[in-house]
Amino acid sequence: MAARARPKTRAAAGSPRRAPSPRAARKPATVAHIVGVLRARIARQDIPPGAKLREADLAGEFGVARARIRDSLAALEQRGLVERIPNRGAVVTRLDLSQVFHIYELREVLEGLCARLATERTPPERWRRELELFQGPMKDLIARNELDPYIERYEALRRALIEAAGNPVLAEMLDTIYEKTQVLIRRILILPGRAEIGRQQHVAMLEAMIRGKADLAEQRRREGLKSARAHLEKFQKYIL
Repeated sequence: MAARARPKTRAAAGSPRRAPSPRAARKPATVAHIVGVLRARIARQDIPPGAKLREADLAGEFGVARARIRDSLAALEQRGLVERIPNRGAVVTRLDLSQVFHIYELREVLEGLCARLATERTPPERWRRELELFQGPMKDLIARNELDPYIERYEALRRALIEAAGNPVLAEMLDTIYEKTQVLIRRILILPGRAEIGRQQHVAMLEAMIRGKADLAEQRRREGLKSARAHLEKFQKYIL
């Protein structure tokens, strides 16, 4: 008698498998991802100082449980970007005048150190292209009052310096400071004459870096931050 054919099972070779649904395939947002998105929004002031961050709304947006949103807000609170107020929940931190000046004191030290380390740890020619940009095209942008592309290039130089410095602890500290002051930096750059002064100071720093003068590069960067703070003090009522 011929053997009865065995029924095919789902596990049999060649059997079709049901493709996972888009909902099942999509992984929930991690705390790191949520924190990164909210950090960027706060830094750009898409979420302004004093704005409330509602757990339910964020949980719906990111498709996660509210417990994960609470963890994300706790991480932002540790960075000083969010504060939790009784009966109000989490709100974006406001910077007062004394905080701003304290931050600029810290920026002067840390960004000066960053310029020093970047000079010591990279070949001088690494900064030739940056110098040419700040000597020519960046000057033209300021002359045409096209400050958005100028700011983008300024931010690119800042990132390059941090990467070249090769110090992850310093990078973390500078990123935290930058998140709190990005909008303020943009406001300072549109003050009368400030963008051109800043450009000249960056040229002086880059010239020192190309010469391999780490001490001088640090000094030039610190001078630039002192100058920015002086502008801030002079025009504070217009930008704070």
